[in-house]
Amino acid sequence: MFPLSLDAETELRPVALGDAEELFALVDRHRGSLRQWLPWLDDCTRLNQTRENLERALEQMEEDQGPHLTIRVRGVIVGRIGFHSIDWTNRRTSLGYWLAPEARGRGIMTRSCRALIDYALVERRLNRVEIRCAEGNRASRAIPERLGFPCEGKLAQAQWLYDHYVDLVVYRMLADEWRAMSPPSQAGVGERPAATVR
Repeated sequence: MFPLSLDAETELRPVALGDAEELFALVDRHRGSLRQWLPWLDDCTRLNQTRENLERALEQMEEDQGPHLTIRVRGVIVGRIGFHSIDWTNRRTSLGYWLAPEARGRGIMTRSCRALIDYALVERRLNRVEIRCAEGNRASRAIPERLGFPCEGKLAQAQWLYDHYVDLVVYRMLADEWRAMSPPSQAGVGERPAATVR
């Protein structure tokens, strides 16, 4: 499944320890922008912390707890996407992602999420994918909404963001809902047509 080309320029590739310097430089360059909504920026102030994060991601993949991928445009890392973990008993997972400012507005993250959702609900036969976004993060929320995820509600003060709590909006997609929007016979992985926003 991975690496996966989304188009002629864009690829999802599993993380590797060799990505540490490029990832750290990308995060450090856009620290102010990313820190607005990502709660882990203060835990990523040194290169060795990025290496430790990648080591944990690799362990998760080895334990079949879901992929962690770099998003690359013409070979250059512009973001990350992956599963937080997989609850195999209940066949569910949640998805996390971030993208550097220069790569936004081109549909890259929507297509990346679509590919990971297909992987979860079609290839791995999970039943539920969840995405949680800070209520005020309209750019992040637009992705599950664009992909047709129903909104299940809001978790009040569910995430600590450096000096204050933020409410999280919960979106979900079930396997039968995803199949009903576009049967696998009509679209390949990563090629699913855009769903109607509910």
